[in-house]
Order: sequence, then structure tokens, then C-alpha cells
Amino acid sequence: MSSPPLIRKIRPIQLIAVIFFTVSGGPYGLEPLLNYAGAQAALLILLVTPMLWDVPAIFTVLELNSMMPVTGGYYKWVKHALGTRWGFYEGWWTWLYTFVDLAIYPGLFVLYASYFFPVLAEYRIPICLCVVWGSAGLNVLGIVPVGRTSLILGAIVLTPFIILFGVFFYHHAGSIAVTSPSVKGLSFSSFGMALYTVMWNCLGWDNVTTYAEEVEKPVKSYLISIFAAFGLVIVLYFLIILVSQQSGISAAVLEDKGFPSVAELISGKWLGSLIAIAGMASSLGIYAAVLLSVSRVPKVMADDDLLPQRLNKLHSRFQTPYVSIIICSLVVSLMIFWPFSDLLIIDVTVYGAGLSLEYISLIRLRKRSPDVYRPFKIPLNVTWLCIALVIPFGVYFVALAGAFASSEQAVMAAIFAIVVLSSAELVWQLILWKKPHHRKGTLYQ
Repeated sequence: MSSPPLIRKIRPIQLIAVIFFTVSGGPYGLEPLLNYAGAQAALLILLVTPMLWDVPAIFTVLELNSMMPVTGGYYKWVKHALGTRWGFYEGWWTWLYTFVDLAIYPGLFVLYASYFFPVLAEYRIPICLCVVWGSAGLNVLGIVPVGRTSLILGAIVLTPFIILFGVFFYHHAGSIAVTSPSVKGLSFSSFGMALYTVMWNCLGWDNVTTYAEEVEKPVKSYLISIFAAFGLVIVLYFLIILVSQQSGISAAVLEDKGFPSVAELISGKWLGSLIAIAGMASSLGIYAAVLLSVSRVPKVMADDDLLPQRLNKLHSRFQTPYVSIIICSLVVSLMIFWPFSDLLIIDVTVYGAGLSLEYISLIRLRKRSPDVYRPFKIPLNVTWLCIALVIPFGVYFVALAGAFASSEQAVMAAIFAIVVLSSAELVWQLILWKKPHHRKGTLYQ
């Protein structure tokens, strides 16, 4: 079943805002980095990890999206390259990881709202549910309202940080004393958790392609918007960690009270309040943008008869997959009870598995369809691509091993993530049992 034509499409400036919120939404969530990595390793890990983890993903996404700028994005790429079975794995894993990812942000909203009204922490669950279902309503209205909202929230997020950086550098006397970068003395478990922290704050580049048919001139728009968003994210992350270190705040206080405490040290309560407001806006923007991306995946999987047909039903007026949006929101409403640290480990672990299938699909399509036109093509041959893609795999497994070497709670979260990954095969077998015609699509197509 093909999707009906969508008249209203998102523009590049709105796409930059949506991508920014999908993969980042600001530095909120980086607060534990100094505690895990220490003063010497924090900036080093912060700058090196995106180069090894994000850049390969960005280039892979841009090449595959230039070949197939379609609704469903990564699910469609993997299905086309590796067959229906692995396409289902990709869609299932990413659907599950995004549930986990979404469950984080309503809690962050409450955390920063509690800066003004501490009593709100006692009403965490009802406030989280308001965020969940308010975002669901916005997404039902369509991609253009989400894009416009992202632009407004993006301005609310970035402006306080621009003020913070301006105030800091204006009043800072003398040179900036940066500790010599080194990982010497850093335990393996702390290193792994520091990696998880940075990886989580920089993941989701493939998620922004699931609505490619709703973007004006998708190939060109994604090329410009993804690189613009990546540059914005890296600069913002680097500056906030640098300023946090220079402020003299302790790593424990930063992790406990967040970036408003840094702003208070630098310029008082007024600036701390602005950063807290930005944190609330960030949580809302991320949630709406991520829900936008994930809601398209079950819709196209239902189109392919891999999920119940009702999931592909579109709203009669707004032409949005409203049933999928409602189902996603129901699941997230149950997951908001999980603690942040567990959700982070589960999130990155499941996401990394899905990303690996996209890397394999890139190699497969290079070998099987070398002459297919690619408006954007990574300037490496197949051999060098394979060598280059070993790097993000290495980062992924080091982080996972670090989680297993960490606390018992982190180990349980990592084990749960592996169980979640295993569920794909169980569900796939149930699909084959009920719909045996899919056996024909389990090999390369």
C-alpha cells in the first residue's frame, strides 16, 4: 500500500531544528561526564567519540538516504539490501530503542521544572504523562507544526547558552587553563560509562530520515541540515563542558544539580533560571522530534504486512500515522518509571545493534548495486569502507564491555538490552508462523 501524497513539506531551516532535537536538543544529559571521565579525560572523550561514533553514521545515512529518500528510512534501506528478515530486525530494534529514548525526556523536563518549584518532583508521573500526550497531539497535527515548534524551542534552548558563554568569556580574567588531556588512571568501567554518556548525547542521525518524503528536496536538504546540526551540537557540547570545568564546580554537584548550577556560579540565579527554562524546552523539543521519527517506522512496517494493518492508518485530515503515534505514546507512558542511568545503557546498546545493520547494508549495496546513482557518495572503495566501519563497532563494544565492568545495576541494564535485541527473532518467528509468505523475503532481495 503506497502512502497518499503529502502536500505540506518541511523546509531545510525547520529540518535543521528537528535534526538538532532528534540527536541532541542541547547538552542536557552530559552532566555525568565529568564525574565518569574526570577533568583530564572529559574534553578528550567528548571530542574524539563523535568523530569515531557519529561521523561514520552521518556519512552512511547521507549515502543511503541519497539512494532511497523514502518514508521509513533505515528500515527500507536494510530491507532492500539484506531482505525482509533483517529489515524487520532493523525496524523492531529501532522501535524498541526509541521507546527507551523517549522515556528519558519527560523525566528531564520534571527535573528542570523542579528548579523553580521543587514540589513538582513529587508529581513526576502525572507531569511526564502530560508531556507524552501533549507531544502526541502535536505530532498528530503533522510534520510542519513539529518543525515550527522545534524552531521556537531551539531558540529557547540556544539563547541562554549563548548568554552563558558570553558572560563567562567577558568576565573571565586571564587565559583559559585546560587540563592536559589524558585517560591515564581512568578505570575501564568509568571509561565505558563516559563513552555511553557521549554516545547517547550524539545518537539518532538515521532517525531523521524516516520522513524523507515529507522534506522539500530531501537529498540536498539532508546534506545541508545534517552537517549544520552536527557542527552546532559539537560546538555547544565543547563549550559547556569547558565552561563547567573553568567555573570550578565539582563533578558531583554538576551531576546532581545540572547546568543551572554552573550558570548560578558564573552569574547568579537569573542565569541559572534561564538555563533551567532551556532544559524544559529541550526536553519538550527532543520528545516531539523523536516521536515524529519513530511513528513513521511501524506505519511502513504495517504497509509491508509485518505489523498489524491498523498501524498504517492515516488521520483523515492531517495525513499522519495517528494510530502509530498513539501506540508509541502508550508504551512510553509505561516506561517513564525506569531510572535515567538504566535507560541510557539500554538505549545506546539497542541503537548500536540497529546501526550495525545499516553499515552492513551500505557495504552490501556498494557491492551489489555499484552503478546505482548516489547523489552523495562516501569517497572510499568497499575495502576502505569496511576498514573505516570497524571503528564505530569498536567504540560500541568498548562501551558495552565497560557497562558490564561497572555496577551491578549497569550490568542488569546491559543484560536487559541484550534480551530486548533477542526478542526480534522471537517476534519474527511468530510472523512466519502466521504469515508464511514472508519466508520468500528472508534472503537478499
